[in-house]
Amino acid sequence: MSPKLDHRHSPAKYISYVVGFVLSLATTLLAYFFVVNELWPKESLIYTVMGIAVVQLVIQLVFFLHLGRGNRWKVLTFLFAVLVVLVVVVGSLWIMQNLDYNMMHMSPDQMTQYMSENEGI
Repeated sequence: MSPKLDHRHSPAKYISYVVGFVLSLATTLLAYFFVVNELWPKESLIYTVMGIAVVQLVIQLVFFLHLGRGNRWKVLTFLFAVLVVLVVVVGSLWIMQNLDYNMMHMSPDQMTQYMSENEGI
């Protein structure tokens, strides 16, 4: 005889997903509306869309990933993942800026010559 599995689902769980979907859709349409109708100058519009994107990120974290409900380890794991991504992105930008600064005074021919002379490093 095989064990019986409990197939009951709570309707409250699905309501959370529906609310999250509706809010995500509303923020997407709001950003689209602002951009298409060009209500504000371009600089203000960029910051507005970025703000809406942050609001949508929070909505998706709360309603779909259930961050902030229950287990505190989920939040710590997410924050650690964000930290790792920030270190990789900021470190990469720092290295690229440093390389650009150090090679800026050279012409493309000088860069090619410098790189061929020092490629064994």
